[in-house]
Amino acid sequence: MWFGVLNYSRNVLVDGVDERLKSILLEVAKETKSEVIEMDIMPDHVHLLVECNPQFGINKLIRMMKGRSSRYLRNEFPWLKSRIPSIWTKSYFVSTVGGTPLDVVKQYIENQRGV
Repeated sequence: MWFGVLNYSRNVLVDGVDERLKSILLEVAKETKSEVIEMDIMPDHVHLLVECNPQFGINKLIRMMKGRSSRYLRNEFPWLKSRIPSIWTKSYFVSTVGGTPLDVVKQYIENQRGV
């Protein structure tokens, strides 16, 4: 089980971009036989709780999610091309949550909306 934070370079996950991003991330997860357990899309970053096959690798999953979402979103929302040089920052945060009860991590993600 992995908890991660994916950072966008600016507040661009608004006005339908957030909903489209959600569908893209779920599509990639399904293709890679990963499971998105919890997701919260903020205007400038995404919180994800994902179960990913360790043989596939969380780094490969994140790379696929970032790459596909960047391509699709920039094509479908042309204003993103002129607003920012790149959609994603190069970094992301990932941590295993093997010893932490899932309810605790899910609650943390849900509570981030009001912060």
